[in-house]
Amino acid sequence: MRIFDTKVQHLKYKVLRSVARHAWNGTLEKSVLDIPKEIVSGNKPTMSCCVYKERAVMAERVKIAMGGDPENKNIIEVIDIACDECPATGLFVTNNCRGCLAHRCEDVCPRGAIVIDDDHKAHIDKEKCISCGLCAKACPYSAIAKHRRPCEAACKVKAISMSKNSETKEAVIDENKCIGCGACVYQCPFGAISDKSFILDVIDILKKSNNNENYRVYAIVAPSIIGQFRYAKLGQVLAGIQALGFHKVTEVALGADMVAAREGMELLEKQFLISSCCPSFVDFVRKNFPKLAPHISENISPMGAIAQYIKQQDPTAKIVFIGPCTAKKMEIRQERIRPLVDSVITFEELQALFDSRDLDITAMEEAVLDDASYFGRVFARSGGLTEAIRQALKELGENDFQLKPATCNGIEACRVALLKAAKGQLDENFIEGMACEGGCIGGAGCLTHRDKNRLEVDNFSREVIERNIGDAVRVTKHI
Repeated sequence: MRIFDTKVQHLKYKVLRSVARHAWNGTLEKSVLDIPKEIVSGNKPTMSCCVYKERAVMAERVKIAMGGDPENKNIIEVIDIACDECPATGLFVTNNCRGCLAHRCEDVCPRGAIVIDDDHKAHIDKEKCISCGLCAKACPYSAIAKHRRPCEAACKVKAISMSKNSETKEAVIDENKCIGCGACVYQCPFGAISDKSFILDVIDILKKSNNNENYRVYAIVAPSIIGQFRYAKLGQVLAGIQALGFHKVTEVALGADMVAAREGMELLEKQFLISSCCPSFVDFVRKNFPKLAPHISENISPMGAIAQYIKQQDPTAKIVFIGPCTAKKMEIRQERIRPLVDSVITFEELQALFDSRDLDITAMEEAVLDDASYFGRVFARSGGLTEAIRQALKELGENDFQLKPATCNGIEACRVALLKAAKGQLDENFIEGMACEGGCIGGAGCLTHRDKNRLEVDNFSREVIERNIGDAVRVTKHI
């Protein structure tokens, strides 16, 4: 069965698997230079002009799988040598140009960027063009089209541009705009943009724990895990996580229950609130709407909440978050989160870990995951947080307060709501912001981004629908 959406993801996984396998065996330091040859075998290129370039690109992928450039503080990196195949973003004249006499494109151009050759065909002077698109609208043959690089089109915060290198024009990330969502990572057809991996840190934590170090390692898994590992049952995935050496697997959805209860009370107190659950969204607010930052909930994210709870019960615990979110790798560097969560891996990286240990999880006896309420689990998809806040208000007995949510699915929808709020024109009193389309089920670190993921999350959540938020939070968990 096909595990990943794209071949780019599969290539990334093969690098992660090789790096992880050598790390488990203690042979990584000696084998770093050999891994590209292990993956790109033979003398025929399959992805680029020659096998030597493929191996050079693979060597860069290995570096990112091992943690990336330590001087680059962003968790998203560009592999320059892999980013040289995309046409430059901008307007261009297609073969539909008929060389007509009217030359409406030339007439409407405000910068004189349209050049007509001896055959009356139009050409665009890139030095003068401002990409206004007037020429494209004027052409009766629709002969002028606008091309955008996939990474630029994917980045809704306009953090990606082309370098000024006239030959390669590789992608460049503006650190002041990037929110770490990873949309560019998933959309790049060449895999030239990738998120740094902390897989070596996780292996180190597990190996030391297995060697009787004085701590136990807890995996906290995001509710969007349901429907990701389609070749196995959820209980078998959980058993596989434990087989890697984790002491216990706990739902981040329980942390979501905790956050919903607290944010319900905070909303009552402040009367207007911006959610704090999605780290990319919170970063977007702080960078683009700083005057609204004081309205962001003071609560830490569900990941932080459940990690805090576990460490209160077991102060020696080491905690690894497993989920779909690349931005969580940025979040764990925050002052409030750093003491709580020791590392983060995505579902892609979890699959690589399974296979680096040759674990057949389909043959394992199912483990059980039963920590959270329905409302905590639906945090995984857009609108779930709003449902949970409504339930939290209900359980608080606040029937007089009218919840008016702005449920924002994706950064573009978030921008609209925040613009209204900044101008004092937002009717709603609660903004639920999700940077990824669909919510966490659309995260860049997912194995798959199927339309059915939302339905599967809802069905998974209904398995515990009899438990409300208060019950989930009050029940003492065995740690």
